[in-house]
Amino acid sequence: MKRNINIFLVSILIAFASCSFTSKSFDDPDKDKLLMQLITYLLEQGHFEPKDINDELSEGVYSSFLNQIDPFKNYFKQSDINEFERFKTELDDQILLHDVSFFDLVYDRFLIRFEDSKNMYSEVLEQPFDFELDEVYSTDYENSTYVTTKSEMFNRWRKQLKFYTISNYHDLIVAENTLKEADENYVSKPLSEIESEARASILKTMTENFSVLEDIRRQDWLSVYINAIAEEFDPHTFYFAPSDKDKFDEQMSGKYEGIGARLQKRMDVITITELISGGSAWRQDKLEVGDAIMKVRQQDEAEAVSVVGMRLVDAVKLIKGPKGSNVILTLRKVDGTIEDLSIPRDEILLEETYAKSTKVVKDGVTFGVINLPKFYIDFEDYNSRNAATDVKKEIERLKSEGMEGLVLDLRNNGGGSLKTVVDIGGLFIDKGPIVQVRSTGDDKEVLEDKQLGIEWDGPLVILVNELSASASEILAAAMQDYKRAIVIGSKQTYGKGTVQNIVDLNRMIRSNTNGDMGAFKFTTQKYYRINGGSTQLEGVKSDVVVPGRFSYIEMGEREQDNSLAWDEIEPANYTVWQNPFSYEVMIESSKDRLNSSVEIKLIDDNARWIKTIRDQDIYQLNFKEYSKNIDLKELESKRFDELSDYQTDLTFQPLAYELPIMEQDSVFKINRNRWHENLAKDIYMEEALNVLYDLKNSYGTNSTAQLKD
Repeated sequence: MKRNINIFLVSILIAFASCSFTSKSFDDPDKDKLLMQLITYLLEQGHFEPKDINDELSEGVYSSFLNQIDPFKNYFKQSDINEFERFKTELDDQILLHDVSFFDLVYDRFLIRFEDSKNMYSEVLEQPFDFELDEVYSTDYENSTYVTTKSEMFNRWRKQLKFYTISNYHDLIVAENTLKEADENYVSKPLSEIESEARASILKTMTENFSVLEDIRRQDWLSVYINAIAEEFDPHTFYFAPSDKDKFDEQMSGKYEGIGARLQKRMDVITITELISGGSAWRQDKLEVGDAIMKVRQQDEAEAVSVVGMRLVDAVKLIKGPKGSNVILTLRKVDGTIEDLSIPRDEILLEETYAKSTKVVKDGVTFGVINLPKFYIDFEDYNSRNAATDVKKEIERLKSEGMEGLVLDLRNNGGGSLKTVVDIGGLFIDKGPIVQVRSTGDDKEVLEDKQLGIEWDGPLVILVNELSASASEILAAAMQDYKRAIVIGSKQTYGKGTVQNIVDLNRMIRSNTNGDMGAFKFTTQKYYRINGGSTQLEGVKSDVVVPGRFSYIEMGEREQDNSLAWDEIEPANYTVWQNPFSYEVMIESSKDRLNSSVEIKLIDDNARWIKTIRDQDIYQLNFKEYSKNIDLKELESKRFDELSDYQTDLTFQPLAYELPIMEQDSVFKINRNRWHENLAKDIYMEEALNVLYDLKNSYGTNSTAQLKD
């Protein structure tokens, strides 16, 4: 598949270059126009299921963009919408002409309304709220209308800010009552003072939020508009502005080059919020959480650049840099002193991205658990650390410590590299297909594990949930089709059955004078299970369904706009795993256990209750009524308290190689201990281990599973 996709991408680049498209091809060499030309070309020529750019698509782009730029309808007035409406069926013509006039109109108007709103929220929060007034606030923004007058807009902001404030007001009053109960001599604050405190807190939050919005530049909003176009083709086709592409690469590879600190901007000040364990700043042990960065200087430059008031993304660019170089930060330390600190840059590994393992002993049998958060890979260096090599290493470590059964935890794993999922599938079977892929108009291609040998041939359980997507679904589906593993989790997984590829837009331009154009991710293929069925929309149905907190919440690919349809193709040629146990008996045994579990019944009841809470869209702004509703919810929720107190009798332990690391790295130790504690409260993990125990007993001490001839 890699060969075919590379040929496709090269053909796209050659075709584009042959059209003599350069940044000087236009009478007005505008970056926006060039960007639109690149995007529309790729959508029309490269997308798996290209759409006609017509009036229907125009209406979709129109609605999507306005919903994203003003989701609560508290910026634009109806008069603005009336002006925008004439473009509703004309955007297709603008797109084909690579014209962004509609975007400019909306953006310029947004800037005006944004300034109006800044003044409005400040004015609203200057006056006390009357919490005795009988009124309600609706969060059904989709069905709300745009206001027609300034007074209506003011009232909309007033209600929204009152809705935010009443929650603070309630919490402060509860705190006062608690203090009074603890000390009968305590003098409670007047209600007017409590109301003022609640309002001041919201004013601070709003000012910080608006400060973040002010940092968003025109090019960032243009990315939103371009993605309103892209997402009309499918939910996973997406334009990356240059900074977004950098973040995507970091997430996929789990590493970047810098100092290893996470930053946050509040108002005009950028502060350190976390030091990444193992990073160069962490090793140096001089930078502290809470330090404020005032200036940044490169080691080969004499002048420092002030970052006070600078956008966070721009400050990060100055601080990051190639491994081996130094950056000098002028800091206002936590104690108020000013200090220049030179910090070496290094390769920073984001450990939360990587696979990790633990062991647990159940009834005298040692089992292993591997948590895989993402199918990560470095696209620039396929031979560097990736999900497949790490999972293999964790299996080897667990086997060396006596593992007799394995749980592979793919819950909340949103996917990643197709190459790594095929390699990981090969760790559990002795050659054979893992997934099938198909491009528009092409024959299917079967991606196989071609390596002889099996890394783990013992009992295997895979844990999934509603957020297990894409590559997670490929692996779970393959192991399910082979009957190699029992899949436990939500009724179905996310349901993303499409493959995307990323094109660096700069490679498509021969003479670019407009700067970095970013990248474009677009759907080029669909993938299918080896049994021929697609996971698109339907996901992977768990062998054993365990209710979760979000069992009744609508989520997944089927809830997304413009999702591609489900279909199926011919199955691949594969042979079911020869199990020394009855696959169906193991599943039924697990279901019987769950059906008799009081906790599982309570989880299901809790999920139904969460659904009713999530569906609420009318809220009382009268404090007496608001408090009554809060008290009722708290009373209802108390019957679910025991779920948070649930504790298994299992103890999860670090592997031998981790012990010296935990001695040297307190952050690593805290994170591992927290993970182990959470697993000990995890009813889903408990059932996965119950199933493993049943499987282990069925395997017997001397049996080894093999593929049929």
